[in-house]
Amino acid sequence: MNLEILGLQVGEKVRFRRRAGGRWHTGVVKGREADGSLAITDEKGAARALPLDRVEVAAPGPRGARGWEPVAARAARTEQMRLL
Repeated sequence: MNLEILGLQVGEKVRFRRRAGGRWHTGVVKGREADGSLAITDEKGAARALPLDRVEVAAPGPRGARGWEPVAARAARTEQMRLL
């Protein structure tokens, strides 16, 4: 299970919630865990393993400003591109 399937790269900036409804924390992608979750290092240097539904990745918005999109949305888009 590699990051390319999800459209991510090692070192890419992400934000995540530790629990549903919690506040957002920033971090950096380090890889994938055996259970399919993302390995992330947070802003304090702590290692985290988080399910994909709690993670968003930085992405440019329609006018070029930085925004965030769910990892699942990016994965769906990159998977479709691989099919063509």
